[in-house]
Amino acid sequence: MTTALFTFTDGARQAAGLASECGIPVNQIDVHRFPDGESLVRVHGAAETALLFRSLDDPNAKLVEVLLAASALRDCGAEKVILVAPYLAYMRQDVPFHEGEAVSQRVIGKLLAVWFDGLLTVDPHLHRIASLDAIMSGIPALAVSAAPALVQVIAIDLDPRTIMVGPDSESRPWVESIARPLGLDVLVGEKIRKGDREVMLTVPDIDRASGRPVILVDDLISSGTTLMACASLLHEVGATRVEAVATHSLASGTDLERLANTGISRLRATDSTSSQIASIPLSGVLANAIRGQGWLD
Repeated sequence: MTTALFTFTDGARQAAGLASECGIPVNQIDVHRFPDGESLVRVHGAAETALLFRSLDDPNAKLVEVLLAASALRDCGAEKVILVAPYLAYMRQDVPFHEGEAVSQRVIGKLLAVWFDGLLTVDPHLHRIASLDAIMSGIPALAVSAAPALVQVIAIDLDPRTIMVGPDSESRPWVESIARPLGLDVLVGEKIRKGDREVMLTVPDIDRASGRPVILVDDLISSGTTLMACASLLHEVGATRVEAVATHSLASGTDLERLANTGISRLRATDSTSSQIASIPLSGVLANAIRGQGWLD
């Protein structure tokens, strides 16, 4: 059985790394956008198992093209089409928070389950749903952790006095999974969100950060509001240095500049998106998952 990776140009660099890790060829997907906003999608090459690589940040622009590519791959003879989406959008809303709201997680999950024979993503933004299997019934839907990739990079120049801080209670298992193999202490904040860019934050026992370097850890940097609030509190109690790492960075250039101006000395994220701070490769984590699912056999 032949297996190949297919990628849009926005993920070409990450896809090349993943294809090299898997030992398979990588093929281009071209997009022509007409003046009326429609897209013409053309895949190059064919494979019995097609791994379709595209991160779904900016999802409203990308989703239709991903579905068109899946259809084209089947027309070219693919028996299986697997979506490899390091960042998977629309997962945060799993219930209607107000009357009349669509449950985006349910909608997108059903849509992808119809068009793909499997899905692989990294640290999806899930709240009350334990696994992707509950959202995408009928196909293997695998969510892997970026923790091994983050641990490897953080360890390179780690000060052993460092304390690791998660911004809210939901981050505790995630932060602890990174801190534990590095032997670091952990603090976890408590957050009340008042809007997209307004949060109230406290960090119990924050005085433990006095005189020590701190690494803020989050699964997602969006506006960066929470990290900025946390960094300010840490500087107030005398942290010697504050930096931040995350799985996914969706922050704009302006937001990243604001984060730097808040006193976060170094910002790093995985290459799940094409953010300017996306410097931590996920190719090893993704390749291990692909091999584990037997998609290369």
